[in-house]
Amino acid sequence: MQRLSTVWFLIGTILLSTACTSRETPMKQMDLTDFGTRYAAAWSSQNPAALASFYADNGTLTVNAGPPSVGRTAITATASSFMTAFPDMVVNMTQMSRQGDHPVFHWIWTGTNTGPGGTGRFVRITGYEEWTIDRDGLIAESKGHFDEAEYQRQLKVGAPPVP
Repeated sequence: MQRLSTVWFLIGTILLSTACTSRETPMKQMDLTDFGTRYAAAWSSQNPAALASFYADNGTLTVNAGPPSVGRTAITATASSFMTAFPDMVVNMTQMSRQGDHPVFHWIWTGTNTGPGGTGRFVRITGYEEWTIDRDGLIAESKGHFDEAEYQRQLKVGAPPVP
């Protein structure tokens, strides 16, 4: 009887700790690919609220270890700043992968900096976002990465020709 009680205690402890510690939900690769494709389309839509709808209410978007945009209102503002600066901006997903428990959205981003105060230069940058997906299938946290120095260089002289 003692052994049975111990087994049920361990099972209960494992279930409880799993339920309480994980903010992430497993997504199948096919679901992630579809999600990433729709996410890229939202970035390309010139509708910052559409992009923010992929995030949990209190989700965060961090770009290159800068200050995070926390919550949909802040994420909408961040997306709007890119969309305003690059009215022809297009984001294409190049791959969905995994790094440990995190889905990773790889992208190529293009656009011409013709927004207010823009340089008029065409920019083409690759990068990726590491995601934590919440239990509702929304982004709880996104850590975005791209080559900031190359981005700044392209704002001045434009993107190199495509090989």
